[in-house]
Amino acid sequence: MKKIRLAVLGSVVSLLAACGSTPNQQPAPVVDRTTSTVKPVDNAVVAPAPVPSGRGYYTVKKGDTLYRIALDVGQNWRDIVAWNNLTNPNDIKVDQVLRVAPPDRVGGAPQTAAVVAAPGAGLDVKPLGAPGAAAPATSAPMASGGNKTGPRGDKRAYSDSALAELEKPDAAPAAAPVAPAVATAKPEAPHAADKPAAASQPAAGDDEGVSWMWPADGKVVGTFEGGKKGVDIAGKDGQSVLAAAGGKVMYAGSGIRGYGNLVIIKHTNNLLSAYAHNKTILVKEGQSVTKGQKIAEMGKSDSDSVKLHFEIRQQGKPVDPSKYLPPR
Repeated sequence: MKKIRLAVLGSVVSLLAACGSTPNQQPAPVVDRTTSTVKPVDNAVVAPAPVPSGRGYYTVKKGDTLYRIALDVGQNWRDIVAWNNLTNPNDIKVDQVLRVAPPDRVGGAPQTAAVVAAPGAGLDVKPLGAPGAAAPATSAPMASGGNKTGPRGDKRAYSDSALAELEKPDAAPAAAPVAPAVATAKPEAPHAADKPAAASQPAAGDDEGVSWMWPADGKVVGTFEGGKKGVDIAGKDGQSVLAAAGGKVMYAGSGIRGYGNLVIIKHTNNLLSAYAHNKTILVKEGQSVTKGQKIAEMGKSDSDSVKLHFEIRQQGKPVDPSKYLPPR
């Protein structure tokens, strides 16, 4: 018995010794994370922003000035400054892309009108809070093809006549409330859609209605057919230069090389006239002038002789003035 107790006691001591011993512990592996395969943000490739191009934009070329570009595209240089957020009109760079046409401001109007006036859509066109605005909700399913508005709980034996009766839509008078809503929406669509079209039409008719006269007396010493962009009229120093037609002064200054003291008058959205080599300018930008009004005095600024260089431009392109001026 004692031997058994000693054996059991020895086993317990062995277990306690085993539990109290510290096993060999190996340190956890160390991973070197200093090297990374991720590229720094500075080296990331950023796609360049798309450069606008096409109609309504102009790419600056060597020797261009903002005033010359404005003349060539038939726009006011101040408008081009505003459209491009330029702080200095003289600070433009080669290959710079400029907006030379006004932004489109009425693009979304037709779409809005089409959504409001869509027939059969089951929409209520009454303003929010109007009396009875929520009432037509039950009639909306009727506009989509005559779905049932009440349950059919009765049981019938199958027959062709019973099937035909079940397929019939409910009574038609229930759809009557939808008609006033659609009828009130229809007149609104043409008015909303017609407004942008009416605003974009008057340009062509105005061009034909402009009344022209010769801007100065004198001999024509240079013609459009001779390779010039207009006509040259010889005269005397200080001779009157008159507005060839009524309009608004778009430019008055000497910022366009080769033209000297220059006046540009805008007559319509498409037509403008230019008066170059003046001695003195008598009008200011933004001033309205009438046909025959004295706008400058003839001179030879940026020219080798006293003369008036006169141009008519349509949408920025020079056209033959003889086709507009009356015969002499």
